[in-house]
Amino acid sequence: MSGPSDSGLLAPVRAGTPVEAAVSDEAWLQGMLDAEAALARAQARLGTVPKDVADLITEVARAEDFGVRELALASRETANPVVGLVQALTARVAQSDPAAAEYVHRGSTSQDVFDTGAMLVAARALRILRADLAQVADALGELARTHRDTPAAGRTLALHAVPTTFGLKAAGWRSLVLDAAERIDRLVEGGLPVSIGGAAGTLAGYLEYAALDAPVDDDGVLDREACLDQLVDAFAAETGLARPVLPWHALRTPMADLAAALAFTAGALGKIAVDVQSLARTEVGEVTEPTAAGRGSSSAMPHKRNPVLATLMRAAALQVPALAGALTQCLTTEDERSGGVWHAEWLLLRECLRLAGGAAHTAVELARGLVVRPERMRANLELTGSQLVSERIAAVLTPELGKAAAQQLLTDAAREAQRTGQPLAVALAASPGLQGRFKARELVELCDPVRYTGGAHHLVDRALEREAA
Repeated sequence: MSGPSDSGLLAPVRAGTPVEAAVSDEAWLQGMLDAEAALARAQARLGTVPKDVADLITEVARAEDFGVRELALASRETANPVVGLVQALTARVAQSDPAAAEYVHRGSTSQDVFDTGAMLVAARALRILRADLAQVADALGELARTHRDTPAAGRTLALHAVPTTFGLKAAGWRSLVLDAAERIDRLVEGGLPVSIGGAAGTLAGYLEYAALDAPVDDDGVLDREACLDQLVDAFAAETGLARPVLPWHALRTPMADLAAALAFTAGALGKIAVDVQSLARTEVGEVTEPTAAGRGSSSAMPHKRNPVLATLMRAAALQVPALAGALTQCLTTEDERSGGVWHAEWLLLRECLRLAGGAAHTAVELARGLVVRPERMRANLELTGSQLVSERIAAVLTPELGKAAAQQLLTDAAREAQRTGQPLAVALAASPGLQGRFKARELVELCDPVRYTGGAHHLVDRALEREAA
């Protein structure tokens, strides 16, 4: 039975990207099946499930053999997809070995399987995202090196402030991307745990079944503590996920950590997108996006080539933090397991993963192909007749005139330059308070924005010393 599709029509930033497939319904189904199979193998390590049964469960746990739509419809009667999946998996195991069917999902609960599957899906998606971030960082590092000394107008509150370099801007973008990569690494390298707690977080069901088959001590008593530790360790080993200190059915730190890392990642990429959009404006023209056939065309204005990549990234950056906020809100879960809060996480997490992942994939192309126009940067530096170096002039004049007098003289000269359209150096040279203090050539040099980029080049060098993992 087929149903409505989610083809990415309303979310083009992730349409067709690797992360989209990694978090699809089929991928999520496979994640839950992988959790079931890993649990059986973990129990086989303890001797509570026969190894050949665990192997059989693993063999039949293939998503392509299960109907995603049928499971989705069945989940309306149970509020989660695991119940129907366990029934379907049990039936498939029974077709090969009826006796083996009783070992499927042994002692487990829906939330263990779904949450472990979610962590598996998240880990796979994050590795894709992380690889894209590495490529973005490499491309931005190259931009920073190439344009280490390329002067550009620094802007604050949308207006020209003081000169900077484009290399410093690119180095700043790279720094944010590396910050995001570090947050993703902390999750992938031990921050995503298995979920194993049983019905109410005590593992009672697992232990009860283990008592039937697990080795006992000389007094015929199961060492429950040892069995518990061995089971959790084995489950973590079989999945490649971390071992939690406690069952986390109602302790949703892993979800909150994912929300925070994905929100930061989307925001970091969004900063790049917003800057590119601003610099690509017709009247600014300091960068342009890489071209591709048909990209950026307007249905009404053939002359336009819109900044499509930055637009997609910015859209994701606006959505993910909002979704991540809702995901973080799910920390406020009641009792030992929630009715509704846990269920609310699922779609939020998937959207965060695929939007952030789609933005990262898009950013690779943007960073690699960004066209930088130093000549436009230099032309824009001249728009105010060197007034964007007024900070420097004030610093030079203060020892000569005193702070208040220097500020007043500079204010008057700037107004005169604006009124007449002449360069600031000319207006300063004509100021009575500077007569005999500076030569005209000295004032021209002081007002040259290219000579006032501060420590930008040193900051670029320092930023590039930070290696991308």
